[in-house]
Amino acid sequence: MLPQIDRMLDAYDGGRVSRRTLILQLTGLLGVAAGVRAAQDTPTSTFTATDVNHIALRVTDVSRSRKFYQEHLGLTLRSDNSPNSVFMNVGKHDFLALFRADKPAMDHYCYTIKGYTAGDAVKRLEAAALKPRRRGNRVYFDDPDGLEVQISAPN
Repeated sequence: MLPQIDRMLDAYDGGRVSRRTLILQLTGLLGVAAGVRAAQDTPTSTFTATDVNHIALRVTDVSRSRKFYQEHLGLTLRSDNSPNSVFMNVGKHDFLALFRADKPAMDHYCYTIKGYTAGDAVKRLEAAALKPRRRGNRVYFDDPDGLEVQISAPN
């Protein structure tokens, strides 16, 4: 970068560029250098999530919660396994899962991953020093606070 700056200063000293042009050139050069540095500092991600696929909640009364989400958010029934679980559509592809539990909580949330396969996901998570849990074609792992994250293929 120093040779480029020297050339810019020589052009200014020789009267070939104005002070304004020199400032613009130096600003652009610094911007490029900052962009390269930022790109070097940005780690490549293990996956690229394309959507939030679904959210799964633990609820004390599945039927009551189903009625709540239908009435207040317009969710529609996807499948009903009452009294233990209900799956509700959110838009065209996403869904909300409600699981019966003693205490309300978030069970897990799931991101859609383009090109997802469970075997590859497990390998990539292990390579990232995470501890994946595979259940059939589903893969789960914990975030830093212990919240369970699932990754999945598009629905």
